[in-house]
Amino acid sequence: MTRFALPMAFALLALVVALFLIRSRRRLRPRATFSSSELVNPIRPTLRQRVLWLPGLLRFCALVLLVIAIARPQDGFGIVQTSADAVAIEMVVDRSTSMSEEMEYEGRREARFEVVKQLFCDFVLGDGHDLKGRPYDPIGLVVFARFAETICPLTRAHDALAALMKETEMVQFRAENGTAIGDAIALAAARLRSAEEDLAKQFENAIESGTDDAANAEPLTTIKSKVIILLTDGRSNAGDITPADAAQLAADWGVKIYAIGIGEARDRFFRTLPNGIPLPTGPGIDEDMLRQIAEITGGKYWIANSATSLRQVYEQIDSLEKTEIHSVEYTNYNESFTPFAAAMLALLAMEALLGATILRRSP
Repeated sequence: MTRFALPMAFALLALVVALFLIRSRRRLRPRATFSSSELVNPIRPTLRQRVLWLPGLLRFCALVLLVIAIARPQDGFGIVQTSADAVAIEMVVDRSTSMSEEMEYEGRREARFEVVKQLFCDFVLGDGHDLKGRPYDPIGLVVFARFAETICPLTRAHDALAALMKETEMVQFRAENGTAIGDAIALAAARLRSAEEDLAKQFENAIESGTDDAANAEPLTTIKSKVIILLTDGRSNAGDITPADAAQLAADWGVKIYAIGIGEARDRFFRTLPNGIPLPTGPGIDEDMLRQIAEITGGKYWIANSATSLRQVYEQIDSLEKTEIHSVEYTNYNESFTPFAAAMLALLAMEALLGATILRRSP
């Protein structure tokens, strides 16, 4: 996009044309007297005589270029500045050994934990269909079994977040096994409580280091809401904080909990004996507890016993927690009169050179 900052300057073109016409009419041609024109008729004009008009044309073109430069041509390019009233999300995922039980996923049986990891990535990055991803939202990851730990702090570098989730494994040792739901909620709520400060620090560190992470760490004007998405298939049996107390803490800090029970509400059974007798392996999902912590914080509770139902839960969360995007488009202009000014000077220099040498005119 090109514009002229001083378009009124083009009125000077009329003056340039008028001066050129006046000069052309007043210019005196050299004359000589002969007794008969027959003496000069056979003489043809030389090449030099044919181009004597060239210096005048060069001066006229130089003046036109000067007027264009005075009008200040500017090249513009559009810039879109985007900000968001975002939703800060902490994903809290159970990785106890019970998550190794299988569930239906795209026509095959997969461990619950693997299904949860895949749909987590679809929710964060988008699946190209109903899940559009959360590109403007800072998202963190907390996992838990007997102990809760932060795998990734709140970030908008979602590719890195998804990679960390894919590398996360279920606990390997019996001493680590358990279900500390309360501790995990409390840890995630504390992360969300300081979300604005953490994101601001990320931005400052990225700017100081000069890395490309600055765009991902860009501070948000506001955080619209703070949400914990809890995924578990069991009952709380470890940790120092009860789920109800942790939920109340989250509510006091303005954090909502969306609780998702993975699997079945009834007791879990795993067939191992040759005669097909089911052996109970532990209690199922504590629906009352999950519903309670969701209600305390103003959130919701769902049960998902397949990948399809879990995907539908994510779609509902997407509709409940919408990010508001604000875009401001403006145009930035760069001055581009320099080429015209340079061309003008070149034409004037050429005119002076020709007028002083091969096209020099006698008085």
